[in-house]
Amino acid sequence: MNFTLKRIKRLIIQGNYQFTFKAECELEADGLLIEDALESILNAQQIFKVINSTNPHTGKKEKLYIIQSFTYDNILIYTKGKIVEEYGVTQFYVLISSKRSLRWKEIK
Repeated sequence: MNFTLKRIKRLIIQGNYQFTFKAECELEADGLLIEDALESILNAQQIFKVINSTNPHTGKKEKLYIIQSFTYDNILIYTKGKIVEEYGVTQFYVLISSKRSLRWKEIK
């Protein structure tokens, strides 16, 4: 397990995470809870993909981490987030998606 994934997991365990409204809506649409997404991230063995992106609000470059992992109920969940450091606090910020992975249909 790489350093960044360990860091993300530690942020979650410490309660230093935040979901966007869009991510919460996507969870709800798939019949999932925030706890399901957190459980999936904590169960992850690796980061699926890292995307270099530009924040549309600030224009700053940032890394988005895509994690696909299972919950204890064997639901594969896809999350995309970033590590944000503001005002001396570091958080894992789930911003774009958090939903049942479409890959689940391929695995079944």
